[in-house]
Amino acid sequence: MNQEIADLTAEQGVQFPNFSVLLSSTRRGARLARLARLLAEAQLRRWGLPTEPANHLVAELAANAITHGRVPGRDFRLTLYVIGDTLRIEVSDTRGDRLPAPQEPAEDAESGRGLLIVAALADRWGVNEDRFPRKRVWAELRCSLPEPAPTGSGTDGSFPQGT
Repeated sequence: MNQEIADLTAEQGVQFPNFSVLLSSTRRGARLARLARLLAEAQLRRWGLPTEPANHLVAELAANAITHGRVPGRDFRLTLYVIGDTLRIEVSDTRGDRLPAPQEPAEDAESGRGLLIVAALADRWGVNEDRFPRKRVWAELRCSLPEPAPTGSGTDGSFPQGT
C-alpha cells in the first residue's frame, strides 16, 4: 500500500479492502506472472469485483517487474486495494534506477507492448519512485463494489405495500 493510503488509514481510521503478496523475481518469470494473475483473480472474486481487465493489468505489470525490474535475490510485491469505486493495482520492484516508459516496438517484435496494453486498459496508470532502490508501477480501474446481499431477515427498511 502506498504511503498516502497508509497515512489516510492511520489518521482517519479508514479501512480499504486490500491484498498484498511478495513474489520471487526469478528467471521462472512467466510462471510467477501467471501466479500473480491467479492470486489477484481469486482476491477480486472474494471482493465480488470483475476480474477483467484487472487480470491483464496484473499480468503485464508483474511480467514487467520480472523482466525489467529483476535484481537477483530480491522480490517484487503485488498489491491490490479498493478506494471508493477504484481498484488500484500496484507492482513494486527493486530497480528504481529503471523507470518504465511506453515504447513503440517494431511490428515484428515479440515483446515491448506491455505498457501500451496497460495504457489501453487502465483508466489511469503511472510510476512512482519509492524508497530507493524501489519503484512502484500502478494502474487504476473504475469499478463498482457489489451491493450487500439481502439477509432475508426482513430488516431491510422496506415496508409492505398495500396494507
